[in-house]
Amino acid sequence: MARVDFTEPTNPYHYALHCLGGKWKMTILHEIHTYGTIHFNQTLKVLPLSEKVLSQQLKELVRDGLVRRTVNGDAYPPTTDYELTEEGERLIPALDMLYIWSIRQMNERDIPIDADAFVVHAAEKYVRELKDIMPPDNLLHGRKRKGSRQGK
Repeated sequence: MARVDFTEPTNPYHYALHCLGGKWKMTILHEIHTYGTIHFNQTLKVLPLSEKVLSQQLKELVRDGLVRRTVNGDAYPPTTDYELTEEGERLIPALDMLYIWSIRQMNERDIPIDADAFVVHAAEKYVRELKDIMPPDNLLHGRKRKGSRQGK
């Protein structure tokens, strides 16, 4: 999203949209929350987005104080970690509620739900909240997501 300086009074919904607007920002935040940190190249292998989009979304999340970028110059080649800030962590319960609401709405409206939605949101909180929607096997048994991060 375009940079806004927020010097004028701002509608809180518009500010939230500014911080979270972008096709991949909520997914990236969930990835970081799930794994503690993410690395740029590994994330490119897991999520179906371009290098340019991932780079831009991460820059905006860092700029808005939700993600911290740390470069480990002692490693060769240097590695860059992305982790949630305290503000980013505070946002996770709201994202969880929005995610569960979204699954319920999609189910109610017969909108097909990507099976990966259940695989990557396998924590007990999602299973408990969505047990009436999830198939009997919860789509968890035997399912793996692309990339090599599952199991960490």
